[in-house]
Amino acid sequence: MNDMASTTTSAGFRPKVPTRRSHKMGLVPFLWQSWRDPLQLWGQLHFQELYVAGTSPLGRTLVVSDPVGVRRVLTDNALNYEKGDLQRRVLGPMLADGLLLTEGDQWRRARRIMAPLFTPAYTAKTAEVMDAVCRRRVESWKLEQGARVLNIDHEMSGLTFDILSATLFSDDLDGDAAGFEKALNQFLEVGARISPLDALKAPDWIPRMGKLASRGSAQFFQERVSALVARRRKRIEVDGDAPDDLLTALLSARDEEGDGSGLSDHEVMSNILTFILAGHETTARTLGWTLHLVTRDAAVAQKLKEEADAWDRSSGGIKPMVWHKAVIEEAMRLFPPAPAMIRQAVSDDVIEGHEVKAGDSIVIAPWLIQRHEKLWDEPDVFKPERFLPENRKSIDRYAWLPFSGGPRICIGAAFAMQEAVIALAEIMKAADVEAITPVEPRPIQQITLRSRETMRLRLRARKDQS
Repeated sequence: MNDMASTTTSAGFRPKVPTRRSHKMGLVPFLWQSWRDPLQLWGQLHFQELYVAGTSPLGRTLVVSDPVGVRRVLTDNALNYEKGDLQRRVLGPMLADGLLLTEGDQWRRARRIMAPLFTPAYTAKTAEVMDAVCRRRVESWKLEQGARVLNIDHEMSGLTFDILSATLFSDDLDGDAAGFEKALNQFLEVGARISPLDALKAPDWIPRMGKLASRGSAQFFQERVSALVARRRKRIEVDGDAPDDLLTALLSARDEEGDGSGLSDHEVMSNILTFILAGHETTARTLGWTLHLVTRDAAVAQKLKEEADAWDRSSGGIKPMVWHKAVIEEAMRLFPPAPAMIRQAVSDDVIEGHEVKAGDSIVIAPWLIQRHEKLWDEPDVFKPERFLPENRKSIDRYAWLPFSGGPRICIGAAFAMQEAVIALAEIMKAADVEAITPVEPRPIQQITLRSRETMRLRLRARKDQS
């Protein structure tokens, strides 16, 4: 399938995206694209209509892009819409008892226990550590010795892993960023693909080739995280010298509103893996796409440099960095880290006149919503000024969903935004970031939104600081 080429016009940069189909898709092509790249399932109609009903191997399906309908599913009637079976089939072996996939009382209890760990005060406390990690990463590039062509996918993955390790686990992940990145890549590229057998709801006893091929990565995660939990529990219960971080808090937290119990080791392990996927991986991809977009707009790059230069490297100094936040939020609009969500109706409902039966699948796709022709002016163009404070209030809360919404909004959203702003600021303080033509990355959905081509950019020491 051909791609829609990137262009730069007077209106701004329009990044490369998959061509939108104009015809209905048969069963075999549907299964093939579900496995290969679900982004290519979407047709032009999905970017023009706020509701698209149909049938698929998932059964009756309603694609909801209307912010009013999205609000009903994610917030107003959230109890009626659970995570779909397909997500549990794909991610369950890794994240079965983590916040991402659990439902009902189990989810509410875990959320209550973890909510105090992501307060604004706790998040602000991590800013200094985040900045130190980012500065070390930038310094390791040795830009003063000459320009460097960097694999941005790899560098941002390593950076966000180091931040996660330093802030949440006090560097107790053994510093094995490369090992975790390799295992995560294998899982996302092979094990987390939507198998035709899963789409067709085949029995679990039938082997899935992707899961067999990614068994090594799953074993790697289980062994490393199990050892991490065991070491930390010993430091809490025997040595008495456990650091004050998220892992200690997870193992020590109690459900004060319930029966006073804590999380089991298995629940802690599942949530650590969830944080690695939903925290480290998504922020790395956001930073990669952000840097790609910045290379295509010199005026925006200059605003970021000026703002970064004025930053005093304190957590309080992050608040005035409105261009950094706007650029990152626009990058997440164009390239949402999690491009699609599926919910399954528990009982019958009506969404803005559209009948929903129990068992129907509701698809809420930020990839569609955030590029929808009825919701955005020039939806495919990079225009970070949309998210400046004076303009942001005009954006409907349910038209921008990189962190989902409602009760299940990402618990670490503020943490991730702070991390991304600090990382971008440290890079822009030190470097001129340049595109390497004719390489033009194109997004592909592998649970998160990755680049099909390895994303490489040229970084050189700032000319205005030499």
